[in-house]
Amino acid sequence: MIPPDQLTVLDCQILQQLGGRLRRRRKAQGLGTVELAKRAGISRMTLSSVESGDPSSSMGSYLRVMAVLGLSGELAFVAAEKHQQVDKSINAGRSRRAPLSIETVASVDESRHQIQDLQSLALHRQAVHAVQHKPALLETAVKTLGRWIDADPDSRSIPLWREWERILEERSWRKILNQSQRAQQLRQASPLVTVLPEEIRLNVLAQVRELKMGIKPSKN
Repeated sequence: MIPPDQLTVLDCQILQQLGGRLRRRRKAQGLGTVELAKRAGISRMTLSSVESGDPSSSMGSYLRVMAVLGLSGELAFVAAEKHQQVDKSINAGRSRRAPLSIETVASVDESRHQIQDLQSLALHRQAVHAVQHKPALLETAVKTLGRWIDADPDSRSIPLWREWERILEERSWRKILNQSQRAQQLRQASPLVTVLPEEIRLNVLAQVRELKMGIKPSKN
């Protein structure tokens, strides 16, 4: 049995919101990516990962960026022992997915496209985790992709499928696990999620439904 990635859809959504806020803060301060990366002592690629809410980026990278942007005080509030005690008393007896916790920390743009992409990204994170846990699944994805190409060589998706061939061969997961327009296009033509065990897929879909039902639309 393949264990699911323990990072939930809500966890990923929170990180994406944090990354988006850091990006907007950088732009509001008139800082380019080169300048901020230099001040934070990280590469532009790492900064790009942070601003996209990449969970594989280290906490240290997020801390460096927040410090440059003057947001360290907010993190100190989260880390404070007094705040932790209040948080524990409020959430005592509640699961991590309880509506109160969700409403407090996250918001989702409930447009159909936004929800679909959030779901697609979550499924692909789980699929990558499954392939890393069970490498034989990668060959299954490669064969599935080959069948698609052979069955419809004139498909409009051919350019995307050809790129998928390189992604699967090189295991270039960063190309599909971000919020860029190209990554979204690739996920729409993906053979990777076909290898995802049904129980994991259904769990992701359930998390997305909970998130959609438990959060009011963001007005920002």
